[in-house]
Amino acid sequence: MRKAFISFLVLLCALPAFSQNRLSDKELYNAIWAMGQMYPDGFTIDLKTMRQPQEGIVVSYAATQNSFDKKSIPAVVRHARTHNGFVGGWYNPENGKYYFDSNRIFPEDSLAAAVAFARANGQHSVWIASKQIEVKSNYEQKDIRVILDTDMGSSTDDLFALMMLYRYMDMKRCKLLGVVVDRMGNANADIVDVLNNFYGYPDIPIGLERKGIDLPHVFITYHNVPYARTTDAEPLFRRSVTDPSQYEEGYKLYRRLLASQPDHSVTIASIGFVTTLARLLESGPDEYSPLSGVELVRNKVCAIYAMGGVFGDAVEPDYNFSQAIDFSLKFFELWPREVDIVFSPGEVGDPLDYRPETVIADMDWTDSHPIKWIYQFLNCDTGQKMWDPLAVINAVEGDELYSLSERGWVELTPRGETIFTPDPAGNARYQFPGDKVWSDTVLKYIRLMAIQR
Repeated sequence: MRKAFISFLVLLCALPAFSQNRLSDKELYNAIWAMGQMYPDGFTIDLKTMRQPQEGIVVSYAATQNSFDKKSIPAVVRHARTHNGFVGGWYNPENGKYYFDSNRIFPEDSLAAAVAFARANGQHSVWIASKQIEVKSNYEQKDIRVILDTDMGSSTDDLFALMMLYRYMDMKRCKLLGVVVDRMGNANADIVDVLNNFYGYPDIPIGLERKGIDLPHVFITYHNVPYARTTDAEPLFRRSVTDPSQYEEGYKLYRRLLASQPDHSVTIASIGFVTTLARLLESGPDEYSPLSGVELVRNKVCAIYAMGGVFGDAVEPDYNFSQAIDFSLKFFELWPREVDIVFSPGEVGDPLDYRPETVIADMDWTDSHPIKWIYQFLNCDTGQKMWDPLAVINAVEGDELYSLSERGWVELTPRGETIFTPDPAGNARYQFPGDKVWSDTVLKYIRLMAIQR
């Protein structure tokens, strides 16, 4: 689809007039053809103003998608005039042809609607004008069932990782079966309850770890957001859970959810400690399943995507694993060797710096937003990067966006170091850091999800 937009001002020397009202149809067709020659990376223009749209989600109509020569331009223009009034072009390097399209432009906070329209029109992607990025729309509609395991209540990247899952559900890219909070404390589960309600999924079950590690370090103390009040002392954010006892024990929620799913159908996104996962693996038969925890995972889980690990030349403890080292060692000991594990090391997310002022600006469409509230009233300028969303994106979108290591096995040392041994039969891989363009594109993608209403 679109890879760059043109400015009409650049075309002044190429066009006999700068208003469509002063161009004959023949001149307009010639100008559009010339644009295709001058801008092989693509363009989109508004036929009414002959200017580029500065924002919006650009999607092509199926009716004009096979228009790839000069003779096809009049039909594209006629379609655009009777529909939304936008014409674009793009070069397909696979067959060496330049295509012209009639386009529709959606507001940038309507990604789900734009993607649905693109899929209905057989388009491979949509183009985000203000961010100059593509978003894939021709993804295979897989039955992706996700359980999120998060240490909610400390780093704000957990908030954005969960937000990504809600937006993926809006686009029907996955189903979030449940959220397990592996950081002890009712307030941390209450945060998830607030987010479930805010994003329109109030019935997603929440599990809470109650026998994990005491008082792990908190980087940003946002545990009070569930109890925020208006100036009239009314709750600022809607809730579903009124009694903390309603939160299931974390590993029990795992067992209930896994037991009810088809074999090898569940993907786990682990973006915190592995305390609850270790307890799941150590668990025995119960009212939900006659299987042990290890057998339940082996039978029901297809893969786990874990934020953590230090690989390459560096040998040093990983934060998530070293904070709860006894649980982590048990997790690595018991995790079934038949179930894939993909690690997202911190260095992959280090360049993704979502600045507090940018977060607030991206959420200016509402005054009552739990993530915005956190960034407005707390100090979030703590070196926070978008580490956790990278595991979630990989879990839902697959490996296409990532460069991954060869297969191997990972051993955890008592200091929390992750030692990778290559082996084609291994169950483990890890993400490599991307270049600046890749990191910038992924951050723009996260920001795009943040502005959705």
